[in-house]
Amino acid sequence: MKNIKGPAIFLAQFMSDEAPFDDMRTICKWAASLGYKGVQIPTWDARCIDLKRVAESKAYADEYREMVENCGVQITELSTHLQGQLVAVHPAYDVMFDGFAPKSVKGNNKARTAWAIDQLKLAAKASKNLGLKAHATFSGALLWHTVYPWPQRPAGLVDAGFKELAKRWLPILNAFDKAGVDVCYEIHPGEDLHDGITFERFLKETGNHPRVNILYDPSHFVLQQLDYLQYIDFYHPYIKMFHVKDAEFNPTGKSGVYGGFQDWINRPGRFRSLGDGQVDFKSIFSKLAQYDYGGWAVLEWECCIKHPEQGAREGAPFIKDHIIQVTEKAFDDFASAGTDTKLNKKILGL
Repeated sequence: MKNIKGPAIFLAQFMSDEAPFDDMRTICKWAASLGYKGVQIPTWDARCIDLKRVAESKAYADEYREMVENCGVQITELSTHLQGQLVAVHPAYDVMFDGFAPKSVKGNNKARTAWAIDQLKLAAKASKNLGLKAHATFSGALLWHTVYPWPQRPAGLVDAGFKELAKRWLPILNAFDKAGVDVCYEIHPGEDLHDGITFERFLKETGNHPRVNILYDPSHFVLQQLDYLQYIDFYHPYIKMFHVKDAEFNPTGKSGVYGGFQDWINRPGRFRSLGDGQVDFKSIFSKLAQYDYGGWAVLEWECCIKHPEQGAREGAPFIKDHIIQVTEKAFDDFASAGTDTKLNKKILGL
């Protein structure tokens, strides 16, 4: 068995215009001072990384990695959550998702999609240059507006949607395959890959592409009321990344899974800082250790109540205390009679 690596922290929710969160060096030093050993980097934030330059220059990528490591942390993975979202956008969401795109492609669905695909291909090269083996992203969504089957979905609609989604992703997946990097889709409401069945549909449509994998985040399954522990039993061969994020679900007579269009603080399902929600992390870390997960445990902080800096301070020791140092021997080795072929045959009556 392997030991889970960590603790690490996803920088996206912490970047701001105030020090130390406005510069890659200072935020990495801040993370290291809290006990984090790794950082997951949002590639859409120019304060964190020049994605194109890292992708196109191995020498610069080496300098960049060394700069991060000199701050006391390692690079765990790169993230293209926002760019991945734009690989597939239904027109109903064009205006809102244009906010994720550069001005040059806003209002132009086809140009925006092409830009997003190019960004993912750059991320494949950048990951290779940095010596990384996994990458975090979203799948995007062409079908999410039909998630509740009213009006009734026409026959063949879902199949057509997943065929198109796979068609868009296959050139990207091939680029990551060439780079030797796994693509880990965060299974997330709002994406066409939002549970186990949708992941299986997509995997099938890609011809079981070897780079199609999972970023496991139990918080999204709490909000969907999906069994997040059994999910590990089903999909552990594909889980190559892990976001450690807490959540709670407290339905009422007025509101449930869909939340009643309320703000996060009033929704029955909401994200919480580590230890403040309902996720059974002891069982999650045990299952991941059981199934030989050797990747990083990465804090993703999202909470509508607690301050992010408090969440970060508490997150590092929380993760550290949950990481299991896996055993190298069986607990009953002391009673072993050793291995003896003749003895085994005698016990079997042979």
